[in-house]
Amino acid sequence: MFDPMSELSEGEDAQVSSSGTSDDATPVRPAPSGGGNGKFAQELHSETIHARQRTFYIDLKESGHGKFLKVSEKSRGGQKTTIMFDVEDLDPFINALQEMKKHV
Repeated sequence: MFDPMSELSEGEDAQVSSSGTSDDATPVRPAPSGGGNGKFAQELHSETIHARQRTFYIDLKESGHGKFLKVSEKSRGGQKTTIMFDVEDLDPFINALQEMKKHV
Protein backbone atom coordinates (compact mmCIF):
# COMPACT_ATOMS: atom_id res chain seq x y z
CA MET A 1 0.00 0.00 0.00
CA PHE A 2 1.37 3.43 -0.89
CA ASP A 3 1.52 6.51 1.31
CA PRO A 4 -0.48 9.27 -0.41
CA MET A 5 0.97 11.82 2.01
CA SER A 6 4.43 11.28 0.52
CA GLU A 7 3.40 13.21 -2.60
CA LEU A 8 1.44 15.89 -0.79
CA SER A 9 4.00 17.12 1.71
CA GLU A 10 4.50 20.45 -0.09
CA GLY A 11 0.87 21.00 -1.15
CA GLU A 12 -0.50 21.46 -4.63
CA ASP A 13 0.41 25.16 -4.78
CA ALA A 14 3.99 24.74 -3.62
CA GLN A 15 6.73 26.68 -5.38
CA VAL A 16 9.53 25.10 -7.38
CA SER A 17 12.51 23.82 -5.43
CA SER A 18 15.81 25.62 -5.92
CA SER A 19 17.11 22.79 -8.10
CA GLY A 20 14.24 22.99 -10.63
CA THR A 21 15.46 25.25 -13.42
CA SER A 22 15.59 25.01 -17.19
CA ASP A 23 18.47 25.94 -19.54
CA ASP A 24 17.45 29.60 -19.54
CA ALA A 25 17.29 29.67 -15.70
CA THR A 26 13.49 29.83 -15.73
CA PRO A 27 11.99 27.80 -12.87
CA VAL A 28 10.47 24.52 -14.02
CA ARG A 29 7.33 23.57 -12.13
CA PRO A 30 6.38 19.89 -12.05
CA ALA A 31 3.09 19.12 -13.80
CA PRO A 32 0.24 18.53 -11.31
CA SER A 33 -0.78 15.45 -13.26
CA GLY A 34 -1.65 12.32 -11.33
CA GLY A 35 -0.35 9.73 -13.71
CA GLY A 36 3.11 10.80 -14.79
CA ASN A 37 6.23 12.21 -13.25
CA GLY A 38 4.33 15.10 -11.60
CA LYS A 39 5.00 15.36 -7.90
CA PHE A 40 1.52 16.39 -6.76
CA ALA A 41 -1.79 14.59 -6.72
CA GLN A 42 -4.49 15.64 -9.17
CA GLU A 43 -8.01 16.17 -7.83
CA LEU A 44 -10.52 14.06 -9.79
CA HIS A 45 -13.74 14.77 -7.87
CA SER A 46 -14.77 16.57 -4.71
CA GLU A 47 -17.85 16.65 -2.47
CA THR A 48 -18.61 18.94 0.48
CA ILE A 49 -20.94 18.08 3.36
CA HIS A 50 -22.14 20.80 5.74
CA ALA A 51 -23.21 19.15 8.99
CA ARG A 52 -24.11 21.17 12.08
CA GLN A 53 -20.89 22.82 13.29
CA ARG A 54 -18.53 21.00 10.93
CA THR A 55 -17.77 20.84 7.24
CA PHE A 56 -16.54 17.63 5.61
CA TYR A 57 -14.58 17.54 2.36
CA ILE A 58 -14.33 14.28 0.43
CA ASP A 59 -11.80 14.35 -2.40
CA LEU A 60 -10.91 11.67 -4.94
CA LYS A 61 -7.32 12.23 -6.02
CA GLU A 62 -4.76 10.50 -8.20
CA SER A 63 -1.00 10.48 -7.90
CA GLY A 64 1.70 8.54 -9.69
CA HIS A 65 0.99 5.68 -7.26
CA GLY A 66 -2.74 5.45 -7.99
CA LYS A 67 -6.08 6.80 -6.80
CA PHE A 68 -6.91 7.58 -3.19
CA LEU A 69 -9.57 9.29 -1.09
CA LYS A 70 -8.90 12.19 1.21
CA VAL A 71 -11.54 12.95 3.86
CA SER A 72 -11.11 16.18 5.82
CA GLU A 73 -13.17 17.64 8.64
CA LYS A 74 -13.07 21.31 9.54
CA SER A 75 -14.72 22.38 12.78
CA ARG A 76 -16.25 25.78 13.40
CA GLY A 77 -13.13 26.69 15.41
CA GLY A 78 -10.99 26.08 12.33
CA GLN A 79 -9.36 22.82 13.45
CA LYS A 80 -8.85 20.45 10.51
CA THR A 81 -8.42 16.68 10.58
CA THR A 82 -7.66 14.54 7.52
CA ILE A 83 -7.52 10.83 6.72
CA MET A 84 -6.49 9.24 3.43
CA PHE A 85 -6.94 5.75 2.07
CA ASP A 86 -6.57 3.85 -1.20
CA VAL A 87 -9.63 3.51 -3.45
CA GLU A 88 -9.28 -0.26 -3.05
CA ASP A 89 -10.36 0.25 0.58
CA LEU A 90 -13.50 2.23 -0.28
CA ASP A 91 -15.87 -0.76 -0.19
CA PRO A 92 -14.92 -1.78 3.38
CA PHE A 93 -15.47 1.85 4.51
CA ILE A 94 -18.89 1.95 2.83
CA ASN A 95 -19.83 -1.43 4.33
CA ALA A 96 -18.78 -0.28 7.81
CA LEU A 97 -20.82 2.93 7.48
CA GLN A 98 -23.87 0.97 6.27
CA GLU A 99 -23.49 -1.39 9.25
CA MET A 100 -23.22 1.58 11.62
CA LYS A 101 -26.36 3.11 10.11
CA LYS A 102 -28.32 -0.02 11.09
CA HIS A 103 -27.49 0.66 14.75
CA VAL A 104 -28.43 4.36 14.79
